[in-house]
Amino acid sequence: MISKPKFKICRRLGPGVYDKCQTTKFSASSGKFVKGGKRPKALSEYGTALVEKQKIRFSYGITERQLSNYVENAMKAKGAGAADKLYERLEARLDNAIYRMGLANTRAFARQMVSHGHIVVNDRKVTIPSFEVKAGDIVKIREGSKTKKLFEGLALKLKEYNPPAWLAFNPEKGEGSIKDKPKNIETFLDLNTVLEFYSR
Repeated sequence: MISKPKFKICRRLGPGVYDKCQTTKFSASSGKFVKGGKRPKALSEYGTALVEKQKIRFSYGITERQLSNYVENAMKAKGAGAADKLYERLEARLDNAIYRMGLANTRAFARQMVSHGHIVVNDRKVTIPSFEVKAGDIVKIREGSKTKKLFEGLALKLKEYNPPAWLAFNPEKGEGSIKDKPKNIETFLDLNTVLEFYSR
């Protein structure tokens, strides 16, 4: 069951922010809370940009400062490449890579896995969720963590799961790899609007 704070965030920013909001049950229930049955007022250009910024923050579970740093770095890429660069930086976070590999059902859970020392990158334990992975990196479940309950039945759970093309994961070995840079196929986030918001 989704918590009330998350429910409110989903209503304000859209169902793509949290996985638990992407259900028909949420879609049906969220419509009941429109005051007076009236349509909400159209957002201003600034309001729209602010919503898009918040979508990224809540989706990836990052702070305002972290997002600002990612945007600043992305803007160094000239032209249309800035949006792709921003997406790459967000997706290349270790906690997100763990989530995309299917090891965790939420980014928050993936962040906890990393913080608690269950993940190894290139044979070195990493406890920083924002650690940036790159093509060629090998990401593993720490040997001493493989018997933990949170990884129980992993092979069965991931039997039908297909990670994004830039990742590979072998549930039998508890090992994955970063094959390439993340490609932006996320239609839920308007990255260009966010870049414009910060460039003001």
